Amino acid sequence: MSGRRPPRQTPRAELDLFGTAASMAKIEAPPPPPAPVVSEYFDSDAYPGETAQTAVTVSTLTQTARDVLEGAFVPIWVRGEITDFKSHRNGHWYFCMRDRGSQIKCVVWNRDQRSIPAPPDDGMQIAAYGRLTVYPTRGEMQFAITRLEAEGDGLRRKALEVTRARLEAEGLLDPSRKRRLPRHPRIIAVVTSLDGAALHDIIAVVKRRAAGVRIVAVPAAVQGDNARQEICYALDQVNRWGKADLVIVGRGGGAHEDLSAFNDERVARAVAACSVPTISAVGHEIDISICDLVADHRAPTPSAAAETATRTRAELQAELRDLSSRMIGAAQTLIVGGEQVVRRLGREVASNASSHVVHRRAAVSQLAARLHALSPLATLSRGYAIARGEGGATLSSTAAFTSDMPFDLVVRDGVVSARVERVEKSA
Repeated sequence: MSGRRPPRQTPRAELDLFGTAASMAKIEAPPPPPAPVVSEYFDSDAYPGETAQTAVTVSTLTQTARDVLEGAFVPIWVRGEITDFKSHRNGHWYFCMRDRGSQIKCVVWNRDQRSIPAPPDDGMQIAAYGRLTVYPTRGEMQFAITRLEAEGDGLRRKALEVTRARLEAEGLLDPSRKRRLPRHPRIIAVVTSLDGAALHDIIAVVKRRAAGVRIVAVPAAVQGDNARQEICYALDQVNRWGKADLVIVGRGGGAHEDLSAFNDERVARAVAACSVPTISAVGHEIDISICDLVADHRAPTPSAAAETATRTRAELQAELRDLSSRMIGAAQTLIVGGEQVVRRLGREVASNASSHVVHRRAAVSQLAARLHALSPLATLSRGYAIARGEGGATLSSTAAFTSDMPFDLVVRDGVVSARVERVEKSA
């Protein structure tokens, strides 16, 4: 037996950097390895796995398979239907993508989910961008996804529904928490891009309608990866400044992807936490953003927001005339109502006084009758007499009389002078 190593047959798959499903189907499997040769000595020139003595481990095999797959296929877009979606407790997503003839296991690592609006649902048609790889622990081929798009706007709408349900459960969408806009703001803070048309539109409208109102621009990106963070930071700066009477946050129109920052939950919470009333002015009249729902007032465009926030001279004059008319009407109503109250009180006082007099007269009559019943004159009228001595003292006992003592006898119709002839005590 020769100790020389036979030439290695390079598998066809290692020569293709990328192949379609049709071309991949034509790739022939590599020929099976030659039968092991029993030799009395170890062939030091044998490559790993060529002989039983150079057999590789399972880990080496699966790791090599992963290296071959990842080296043979560049990241690609794959279209299919979601099945068996599971969100693991570690944050990773596991599911299968399938079509009529095949399926492949997929994974979306936790770190790659930032660019995906929401987890997909079973049955959803998607296009996924990723790389074929092998999970060495189980020796399974899987598709590691870094970007995912659903047909239509399914993922975007699901993300909006999830965010809206969460904020609604916390009461942030409750109409009762929305504040009234100030009637005459002096300082308006505008959170938007300094280069966008929204800021220029707001300044033009405010200058035309209320030149005395001060506009303070708070710069923030309104689209792109940094937009969410910058809008939240700008709103926090407005709160820290504390001099604005009103905040307008928004931008001009754009595609759904350009407006995604205003559907972000962090931006919505920053708007809800603003210390002054807010107007959301995201320039899309058809769709409603999460920011629109949380703000105290929604305007379809930045120009409409500026018109809502300010009053023209003619509007102020009309408002003053209306207030004057309402004040005059209120004063007249108060006067008429006061006169009616005075007349009613007069009638009640007269009625109460008359009733009081009647009750007092009845009480006096009752007292007079009682006094008359107790009066000595009433007693005399019934045939009794009263004896009075010198000085008018009443003589009510025989002990007060002495023989030949003069006294007066008071009767019903006069006084009779008398003298005592005899005093007899009753037994």
